[in-house]
Amino acid sequence: MNRLPVRSPYGRLWSLQRAVDRLFDDAFYRAGAGEADEGQPALDMFETEDAVVVKAAVPGCSPDDIDVSITGNTLTIKGQVSAEEDKEEQNYIFRERHHMASFSRMLTLPHEVGAEATAQFENGVLTLTLPKPEEVKPKTIQVKVK
Repeated sequence: MNRLPVRSPYGRLWSLQRAVDRLFDDAFYRAGAGEADEGQPALDMFETEDAVVVKAAVPGCSPDDIDVSITGNTLTIKGQVSAEEDKEEQNYIFRERHHMASFSRMLTLPHEVGAEATAQFENGVLTLTLPKPEEVKPKTIQVKVK
C-alpha cells in the first residue's frame, strides 16, 4: 500500500516566504549602490591609503561636456554626449547614435574628501582622485614594550 508523504501544514507557507525573500533580495540588490541605471555611466570606486578613486565610463563625451561636483560626501557627475552631424550623402541602414543624450549620476562617498581633487580623461574613462583629509587617513601607532 502506497502512502502519501506527510506534509507539514506550514510547508507551503515556508515556500511562499522563501519566494518573497528572494523577490525582495533581488529588488534591493538591483536598486542599490553599485549598479548604474540605463543611460548612466558605469562607475568603479576604490580606496587607497591616501585617496578615494572613482572611474566612470563616459564614451562619446569630451572633457568639456562633463561636470563634476562634490558637496559634503556626495559626488555628482553630469555630462552630455553630442550627436554627430547628419551627412545626407550617407545611406544609413539603421542609426542608433543620432540623438543627444545627457546623464547624471550621484553617489555617496565613504567620507568627505580633501579639496585637492584631480580629474583625468583618457579613452572615454574619467578618473577622479579624491584625497582623504588627514583625519580619516589611517595612522600607525608604535607599540612599546616595557
